[in-house]
Amino acid sequence: MTDLTTSATVPAKPPMRFRETRRLTRTYCRSFSSVLGLALVALFLFVAAFGPWLAPYPEDAYGAVDFGAKLLPPSPEHWFGTDQVGSDILSRVLIGARTTLQIGLTVTGIAILIGVPLGLIAGMTGGWISETIMRITDIFLSIPGLILAIAIVGALGPGILNAMVALSLVWWPGYVRLVQAKTLSQRNETYVDAARALGAGPLRVVFVHVLPNCLSPIIVKASMDMGMAILGAASLGFLGLGAQPPYPEWGAMISTGRAYLPDWWWCTFFPGLAIYFTVLGFNLMGDGLRDVLDPRQR
Repeated sequence: MTDLTTSATVPAKPPMRFRETRRLTRTYCRSFSSVLGLALVALFLFVAAFGPWLAPYPEDAYGAVDFGAKLLPPSPEHWFGTDQVGSDILSRVLIGARTTLQIGLTVTGIAILIGVPLGLIAGMTGGWISETIMRITDIFLSIPGLILAIAIVGALGPGILNAMVALSLVWWPGYVRLVQAKTLSQRNETYVDAARALGAGPLRVVFVHVLPNCLSPIIVKASMDMGMAILGAASLGFLGLGAQPPYPEWGAMISTGRAYLPDWWWCTFFPGLAIYFTVLGFNLMGDGLRDVLDPRQR
């Protein structure tokens, strides 16, 4: 006798990758500060991408002069006021976001390209090679980063390009320390020994097994370093060693506007506010990424 009983249809489970993504998203969104940081970073990226089209007076960003409109307070016509040569500060802040993003990406990217390979080499090889890399790293870490950057820019000459080079040379030792410590903890794990036993070569072990397990702390550090690199570039610009006026860079704008404090406060207040919210956004986003990517923080 044929059994005509139909079994209930069991709904298919979503793919593992989709479930993992959903879990990470829930973990990240659990923190209000992390969501706020992500929103600030998204706003910064939007302004950096579309700043020239959002700016009401884009010609003011590169040195247009209108002495008849100089030092006007914030108004419906000039939301952030005007500076000492009549340029619209809102337009300079919006277009300067692209310069700031370029600085953050360049400095962090070069630091990763230098620091991560050196950290992997120091962690995997050991011996005199590791000692040499780590002692050179210690020498760089023993000098305050901003002081070293000022010395490098002083030798190379002021300018936005030289400022990015100087900050990149200051930033890489942190990645060497981070990756070397993570590599030391991973190189003797069971899965690495199993890969070697199956005939995997040194490069395959490093790039297929060790490096992917080092990505989480690298991503977290890079997200926080973006904000710190922006702050460092603004510091060099404020000291007159970074971008030179009339280039629309936030630190240089603050340096120029400080001569007009306190009466014409808007010349420094709005560029400083832009730096504050940008650095805050990257730091809060980095905290959220750490909670998501580091299982010990969950």
